[in-house]
Amino acid sequence: MRLDRYLVEVGLGSRSEVKQVIKKGLIKVNGQVEKSAKTQIREGQDQVHYQDQELTYQAFYYWMLNKPAGVLSATQDSSSKTVLDLLAPEDWRKDLFPVGRLDKDTEGLLLLTNNGPLAHALLSPKRHVSKLYRALVAGEMTVEDQKRFAAGIAFKDFTSQPAGLEILEVREGRSEVLIRIQEGKFHQVKRMVAACGKEVTYLERLAMGPLQLDPNLARGAYRPLTEEELALFEDLALPL
Repeated sequence: MRLDRYLVEVGLGSRSEVKQVIKKGLIKVNGQVEKSAKTQIREGQDQVHYQDQELTYQAFYYWMLNKPAGVLSATQDSSSKTVLDLLAPEDWRKDLFPVGRLDKDTEGLLLLTNNGPLAHALLSPKRHVSKLYRALVAGEMTVEDQKRFAAGIAFKDFTSQPAGLEILEVREGRSEVLIRIQEGKFHQVKRMVAACGKEVTYLERLAMGPLQLDPNLARGAYRPLTEEELALFEDLALPL
């Protein structure tokens, strides 16, 4: 890719800012000062330095976010805070996006990346990538509800695929459950619970496919995926 684009990709600045840096002779390519923004860079092969600091190119970025309530799963919004607004300036990139959506009031695991093929694979119905949620419910979930989930629930606009319902606790008219689905329809978990005559009062996503929410990651915090976590996607032959 062109040198100016390369410098933008590694986070050195905007296109206009990096062009000024290049003109000032602050960039070296393979040990030689380079003042042409059009110079072609071979990522992973050429050595590029800025003021004697080597710059490392990274094609794809993967952030695990513990989404808090009140934040939109979107890249931008004119009136509400989005998940990208939670990133520090040095980690923000214009090509990052959330993989799938969590409702504004839903918390938990959200993957931020710029890897489009991976996002498509994780969300594709053909892949049957499961999503695990913990829900607090107003009402007592029952064995009959488990059977309905397992059979798939028919709505006016779609019939859900078979889903798992694990009842963790039922007490004083309230329930705590784990719900595993293989789709991501709008408000799906809430609608499935509502079809059983109950109401979700709190919802948190714990896992998406093999990726599990880090229990040590504070609400609203994020971190890069580990090599071990990325290897989980490789095991499913997902594009990294």
